[in-house]
Amino acid sequence: MERTCLAVILAAGDSTRMKSSKSKVLHPVAGRPMIAHVVEAVASAGISSVALVVGRDAEAVSKAASTDGVGVESYLQQQRLGTGHAVLAAREAIARGYDDILVTYGDVPLQTDGPLKAARQGLADGSDIVVIGFHTDRPTGYGRLLVKDGELIAIREEKDATDAERAVTWCNSGLMAINGRKALDLLSRIGNANAKGEFYLTDLVEIARSLGSRVTAVDAPEIEMTGCNNRAELAVIERFWQERRRREMMLAGVTMIAPETVFLSYDTVIGQDALIEPNVVFGPGAVIDSGAVIHAFSHIEGAHVSESATVGPFARLRPGADLANGSKVGNFCEVKNGRLGEGAKVNHLTYIGDAVVGAGSNIGAGTITCNYDGVNKSETVIGENAFIGSNSSLVAPVTIGDGAYVGSGSVITADVPADALALGRARQEIKPGRATLLRERALASKAAKKAKA
Repeated sequence: MERTCLAVILAAGDSTRMKSSKSKVLHPVAGRPMIAHVVEAVASAGISSVALVVGRDAEAVSKAASTDGVGVESYLQQQRLGTGHAVLAAREAIARGYDDILVTYGDVPLQTDGPLKAARQGLADGSDIVVIGFHTDRPTGYGRLLVKDGELIAIREEKDATDAERAVTWCNSGLMAINGRKALDLLSRIGNANAKGEFYLTDLVEIARSLGSRVTAVDAPEIEMTGCNNRAELAVIERFWQERRRREMMLAGVTMIAPETVFLSYDTVIGQDALIEPNVVFGPGAVIDSGAVIHAFSHIEGAHVSESATVGPFARLRPGADLANGSKVGNFCEVKNGRLGEGAKVNHLTYIGDAVVGAGSNIGAGTITCNYDGVNKSETVIGENAFIGSNSSLVAPVTIGDGAYVGSGSVITADVPADALALGRARQEIKPGRATLLRERALASKAAKKAKA
């Protein structure tokens, strides 16, 4: 029978070192709050539900942690009396009798399900406590994991460690798995007879061993256990996340010419054989299909780019942009809530907003769909194989029929039938010699002003 598991996520800290008006777990990594990354990790480890221990910005943190398919209950920690005290804020949930309890932190967004699953397996194999550690060549400041005959005998804080113990490079991450049937009894035995008068979760190691329980440790990559306390560490976490995700994508068949300059969001999807040129930014909701090309300095958010379509350079796709196979959005173009049919081209210096562009149509340089009248937004519909001349303004709501032509420089305010030519511009007039007269007047005016001064 599958083991049940409760994840207790500690996210009640005051976040003072972030120097922020909001809780640090609300700060984004790859476009979403770091607490959401943690919930995703524990969900992948097979948890049954989440007990979220909150403090500052409790309502906002609870909302950010909500994930489809994961039951999240929030518990308010009224006082900050240490990690052991924080876990017991979720006493009601722990008392339900889960097989496994996973304790993790809302400010460790790089964690993955691997170490969490390994810790749960340790419980299944008979341990009552499984601590997740990491190896590092910079152990200063961390508690050391002291292991003997395969069991964890103590977590020694650096100030209390001997020289030999300080040489140990296996360190405590703070993450832990606890036998759910014994969790409340073990947690209730944690005391606060220490200099700070706080209840430390790490005391569970010696408590469990004193009761004859087996305590073990499992290893996690150091990067995954990176915590966040300030903006500098947040930037480091973002860099680690981006490097990991870029590598995953490239190994899956995506080409990135200069991967270190490409920035992804948590949900970016890029298909095999897509090409991403340097300095491209993906906001949330971007889907790039196989074989698409994203040229340099483009920004894509909430958009879908189909197979063999091309974007950029210097293009912006905003939410609702949908490019069909073989379509093109070129340099210095912006598309918002616009659908381009197969083979349609928006080559340069153009804005397409709240519009449908039919297959094979060509949109000339400088064209604007005038979709907003200051109150309402309206739609422009351009049929298949239409041609919109350069520097045209299409005032929505308006429909351009299949095969229609719009002359350059036109302002179109009425529907254009299929295969019709529309011209919406003033008639050109020529006044011979008038330029000379205008120059003479301008020079005379300038001279008069100079003399007066």
